[in-house]
Amino acid sequence: MRAICLYLHIHQPIRYREYSIFDVGNNSNYFNDNFDNRQSNERIFKKVATKSYRPMLNLLEKNLKKYPDFKISFSITGTWLEQAEAWAPELIKQIGRMVKTGQVEIVGETYYHSLAFFDSQTEFESQVSLHAATIQRLFGVTPHVFRNTELAYNDKLAKWADEKGYTAILAEGWDKILQEKSPNHVYKPINCSSIKLLLKNYRLSDDIAFRFSNRSWSEWPLTVPKYLNWLDDTCLEGSLINLFMDFETFGEHQWAETGIFDFIDQLIPGWLNQYDNKFLTVSEAAAYEEPQAEISMPETITWADTERDLSAWDSNSLQKSATKELYNLRDQIIATNDSRLISDWRHLTTSDHPYAMCTKYWHDGDVHAYFSAYASPYEAFMYFMNVLRDIEYRLKK
Repeated sequence: MRAICLYLHIHQPIRYREYSIFDVGNNSNYFNDNFDNRQSNERIFKKVATKSYRPMLNLLEKNLKKYPDFKISFSITGTWLEQAEAWAPELIKQIGRMVKTGQVEIVGETYYHSLAFFDSQTEFESQVSLHAATIQRLFGVTPHVFRNTELAYNDKLAKWADEKGYTAILAEGWDKILQEKSPNHVYKPINCSSIKLLLKNYRLSDDIAFRFSNRSWSEWPLTVPKYLNWLDDTCLEGSLINLFMDFETFGEHQWAETGIFDFIDQLIPGWLNQYDNKFLTVSEAAAYEEPQAEISMPETITWADTERDLSAWDSNSLQKSATKELYNLRDQIIATNDSRLISDWRHLTTSDHPYAMCTKYWHDGDVHAYFSAYASPYEAFMYFMNVLRDIEYRLKK
């Protein structure tokens, strides 16, 4: 048997607005701005829902009904779910229908899409528990596989997930770590008892997620027959292909005009029509075979930027200062038992915020600018720190 494990990450941050120093102490409405504002969370969410969430969920649900052997896994952040409940509750109902088919699995993660694991273990565990409770409330299932925000992974995280009873954990299949090994196998994290490690095949994933519409790419246009040939070739290195990418690849990052929806719509039957080919959920992928080797990642690996490390969120003084001041307030914030204050603070832990403060150049810098709602990293930092000042003001009151 040869199998594809298709996993899509569904996330939309709740952005803080252009919060002026003159707002501090006078206006604690950090996130909900005018719909006509370019940065409005409601406006952005509804735009992406039209371009990506609705058409892609419709396409996937259609294929789930048509092909019983088609399976898919989602991770869905709490910040996305909050916005969907407010502005597009039908999307949550649709995902619920898909989960009930038994062909869709929900992956566990942090509720606020935070990198709290590296700053506060207690906060990290609180956010993971909150996410699990929310998934149970909305979809009636409990996640058994874990992915950390931005696919950030190291040996300590694997040990934590193993001790918490997760059956598998997801990570980037980075060459620097794998060396001569293939990402197309199940592995075992070092110093763990039973948890399995699934590694993203980043080349085949990124061919769709990043290169699909790039006309300067030597392989453009990417057709289904060509991609199926690549899948056949990579199966010679191992027959489990983990395609991990953002849900917004479809319709938002790669627009409908590129043919991305037709591509995935044809790829599903194209793969299944070949003898003994399957799609697997992440739990099924973890049980696909016995671990082929033990993998150690003492340093943190992510799926972002050229370096595949935490530098996208922690490479300059702006990011370091903002993160340090944010988490320094954590214990005092939680001790207030003020649900509104705690929620506001936790929304600031979303990794998109320090990402917008990144000052990298060249291609990585272009990607950061594309995903940022602010004119520059310095403005993103300034507004963030103004919000923190107001949170401190509320805390003192």
